[in-house]
Amino acid sequence: MLVPPWLESLLSTSFFTICPRHNDSPRNECNMYCLDCMSGAFCFYCRSSRHKDHPVIQIRRSSYHNVVRVAEIQKVLDISEVQTYVINSARVLFLNERPQPKGPVGKGVSHLCEICGRSLLDPFRFCSLGCKLEGIKKNGEASFVLSNKNEEEIPQEREGMQRRLPTKEKEELREGRQQDMHRSTPPPTHSNSRRRKGIPQRAPFVT
Repeated sequence: MLVPPWLESLLSTSFFTICPRHNDSPRNECNMYCLDCMSGAFCFYCRSSRHKDHPVIQIRRSSYHNVVRVAEIQKVLDISEVQTYVINSARVLFLNERPQPKGPVGKGVSHLCEICGRSLLDPFRFCSLGCKLEGIKKNGEASFVLSNKNEEEIPQEREGMQRRLPTKEKEELREGRQQDMHRSTPPPTHSNSRRRKGIPQRAPFVT
């Protein structure tokens, strides 16, 4: 078995809808998926009541596309050969193929996804879990099944391969209604070293 039974369901699930059971609650966006139940997306409250002891993956968003933290997904999938990115200090990968930018591939681009042709930052084969799945279906040369070697060598990338998204794609990584996952510390406010001095007062003229 090269692909776990829950993966295709995960990739086709719609996330970030409002949970009908907790419509009036503050954390009611469906951004979680249970690997045991495989019954669609659910919210924070559903996890506590229905999936308390189940393996659950939390989905986040970047530039309106679904992503998952590498730290979570690599425990249950072999994510080798899939490009990862660092967004707001969190290493993530995309669930599915993203729309291609219009126009020809830029000069100097040497790494492309084997399935959709998207340009990659590093020498990987796929841009997302969905494209790796398609690659497995086509030729069976890859696998999502963790081996003992994979488990011992997590994370699967060298630290030097961690790359940030290009500026035009970089956006706050969102989970539910939160605007970002890690708020950056604002730069310190420096006092103006050239603050204007007051008008000098001339000593009174003594006769």
